[in-house]
Amino acid sequence: MHGKLISRNNSVSLSVIILTHNEERNLPTLLGSLDWCDDVHVVDDESTDSTLSLASRHAAKCHSHRFESFGNQRNWALEHCDLQNPWVLFLDADEVSTPAFARALQAAVQQAPAETVGFFCCWKLMLDGVWLRRCDAYPKWQMRVVRRGFADFIDWGHGQKEGRIDGRLDFVREPYIHNAFNKGWTYWFERHNRYSSQEACLRLETPISWKGVFSRSPSQRNRSLKPLLSRLPGWPIARFAFDYILRGGFLEGRAGFTYCVNMAVYEYLIRLKMNELVASARIRGTALETATALPQSGSLER
Repeated sequence: MHGKLISRNNSVSLSVIILTHNEERNLPTLLGSLDWCDDVHVVDDESTDSTLSLASRHAAKCHSHRFESFGNQRNWALEHCDLQNPWVLFLDADEVSTPAFARALQAAVQQAPAETVGFFCCWKLMLDGVWLRRCDAYPKWQMRVVRRGFADFIDWGHGQKEGRIDGRLDFVREPYIHNAFNKGWTYWFERHNRYSSQEACLRLETPISWKGVFSRSPSQRNRSLKPLLSRLPGWPIARFAFDYILRGGFLEGRAGFTYCVNMAVYEYLIRLKMNELVASARIRGTALETATALPQSGSLER
């Protein structure tokens, strides 16, 4: 069991928040990997399956709140969950902690200086038991650990990024597991069809920042590259070639090929929707900002 190396009697001084919507398939594995934490909270968006009963069975504290966006949901959780620890880790239901990740978290928060108010974390993306280290450009960084009251989130495309930061962000370099394909490809395509609409809007609205492209911050660099690369001719094909050939995705076998192909398709879908938004704005004679103003509401799966 994951929790044997760090028992509840010597628990890490973090609370964990998990956002859910119909996650009965993934949630037991994640909760089973959090035996080292004595303050786990599930913030649920109107699940119709056994998500909440499973959470209760694993002694997680359950909260219900209608999902509007990832940034809003995380901020709501920070404000309204009765959190017992000053540090908070956010995990999604299709992610899994490991003993090494838990140890790294414990060391990070125990040794954090007063000016550190959060940590970027990274994942190991898994497909059919294969770690897609090369074609997923490991490591990808997201702020997943915050010191309560000193940092929050804002919405960014289909996800979120760091918002208010009253201090410094550091890194936890030991990854957690991300099982993004557990619900099958039909679910993945449905979800990424929605994501592509939000990404198209964001990339059109975001001005190209050369300063950001050359930033030392990987988070800022990634956000700045997307609107630039999306406008390059043949970018979806280039994305496949870069990930599969130059990064060595071909070394990850069938899983690497499958992932690289579908990420290229995703980029192509974003490009098509960007073109549609621009054409629509021209036909209507409206500002691009109006054409790209899509609502953020909707559940985690809708």
